[in-house]
Amino acid sequence: MTAKVAFSPEEWKVVLEGPPSAGMIVVTAARGGMIRESIAMSKAYVEARGQHGESEFLDEIVAAKPEADHTRYHSAAELRDNGLKHLRDAVALLEAKATAGELGDYRRFVLALAGKVAAAHKEDGQSVSPAEAEAIQEITAALGTSGS
Repeated sequence: MTAKVAFSPEEWKVVLEGPPSAGMIVVTAARGGMIRESIAMSKAYVEARGQHGESEFLDEIVAAKPEADHTRYHSAAELRDNGLKHLRDAVALLEAKATAGELGDYRRFVLALAGKVAAAHKEDGQSVSPAEAEAIQEITAALGTSGS
């Protein structure tokens, strides 16, 4: 298992910022539902903690308080671009320092979190709006996976 100590404090912060960055990308993709979607993001962490032991590496990530880049963005597009960069940077670190299984666990957690956030509030009668679906596709691409 790759441990937190394998990363510098700055690198670990990048790894921790990935999941909440993905959540915020989805939250800001479509109007409305911000409170429900933020709660869904928190619930994704709680559910992941409930699976404790399945992935020790993921256990370390979800045990930490979700960290988000607190930079003030001037638009949803700027938040999205910076969030996608956070995800790409986190994946690059994990590719260099973690096992393939741990990287897969991380990718699955981020995508599950994004999906839960998207489904937390219906827009125009749809459980996932087209804008949210597009955001999830961008997150999938940033993670370097086909989504499967």
